[in-house]
Amino acid sequence: MTVESSAARGTRRGGTETGGDAGRAARAAESPKPAERATAKAPAKNAAKAPARKASGKAAAGRTPAKAAKAARRKGPATPAAPAEPQLVQLLTPEGKRVADAEYDPYVADITPEELRGLYRDMVLTRRFDAEATSLQRQGELGLWASLLGQEAAQIGSGRATREDDWVFPTYREHGVAWCRGVDPANLLGMFRGVNHGGWDPNSNHFQLYTIVIGSQTLHATGYAMGITKDGADSAVIAYFGDGASSQGDVNEAFTFSAVYNAPVVFFCQNNQWAISEPTEKQTRVPLYQRASGFGFPGVRVDGNDVLACLAVTKAALARARRGEGPTLVEAFTYRMGAHTTSDDPTRYRSDDERESWEARDPIQRLRAHLEAEGHADEAFFTALEEESEALGRRVREAVRAMPDPDPMAMFEHTYADGHALVDEERAEFAAYQASFEDADVTGKAN
Repeated sequence: MTVESSAARGTRRGGTETGGDAGRAARAAESPKPAERATAKAPAKNAAKAPARKASGKAAAGRTPAKAAKAARRKGPATPAAPAEPQLVQLLTPEGKRVADAEYDPYVADITPEELRGLYRDMVLTRRFDAEATSLQRQGELGLWASLLGQEAAQIGSGRATREDDWVFPTYREHGVAWCRGVDPANLLGMFRGVNHGGWDPNSNHFQLYTIVIGSQTLHATGYAMGITKDGADSAVIAYFGDGASSQGDVNEAFTFSAVYNAPVVFFCQNNQWAISEPTEKQTRVPLYQRASGFGFPGVRVDGNDVLACLAVTKAALARARRGEGPTLVEAFTYRMGAHTTSDDPTRYRSDDERESWEARDPIQRLRAHLEAEGHADEAFFTALEEESEALGRRVREAVRAMPDPDPMAMFEHTYADGHALVDEERAEFAAYQASFEDADVTGKAN
């Protein structure tokens, strides 16, 4: 499947440089009109068919409802009509060429070359950090890691669209969004190393802790957005989730509440094509963004490998939320180029050809091609960034290995606000168990 802009699709279909409308007009002029096609049929052939149709109608009229139902069951379910081809917002083609979009161009019209270089830097450093985390897990330094490889544009574009006073509710893969919100990459790894429960204060940067339970953060985001409305603030909330989570009841409940209460929330779905080993077509009969219409708010599909389009679409959705116009569903159409997590083997359920076709649309290479074509970045910029990315990798590696082991007793803290008899009993038992090791000598025999 090739991701392309609406304008490009129109040009390809129309077969002319004037676009799809001109192509359709040309085909319409060349094709006979319905009436002309009808008169062109042989009268004798039509006459021959007429009695058969009439007889068939009589037979159907004589059926009882039970017989008609039985006949319908024998035929099997009706073939559903082919859905309309999804619209896709795209501002940069896979080759890095800028394309126009009247609706979303205003949101990036004033972007500067420096800001474009900043988006490129964000994606490069995020990918380098992600690669280092994957290596650390393979070396036994982390228990697990969920890579974002291939999804950098969706996360950096949407993350940079938020304001400082907006609130972000992530899943467990939003490392690029965390970067945009000022969370130290090393802090993201504490939970995956098992030394803390998150590693950062959500109130310091309005970035909530990672959510492992699939889809639950959309309800948290909706509730927070409803509270913002009651407080009279003009900030907005953005909730991240994947295509697999869109099948969860929590997400659908969040859609319902946000629509009914007109909550200022943006639901940002990163459709990376695979919910672990389950492809999107096994989860939904319609494009994900079209689900929003059933709940009463708009949805839009954006090229998730186009950082500029993700920036513009998310800005528009957040602005709409701040104006009091309610929620928006953004489907970032992208691809997970790595495994679901480091415990997954994607070669068991998807082909190399599929991955290679998406690698040709790499989000980082796309923006680099644009920067080079427009003269917005030179070789010195790319060389310096490569050195910076390697320094980031070294810093993260050293920080992870220096993380102290947590106090084993800490897992009993903050379980209940006012304490609990059962927890107190378990704490005492575990403390005694730990003390038994301290009373043993080096030979393992108790003193």
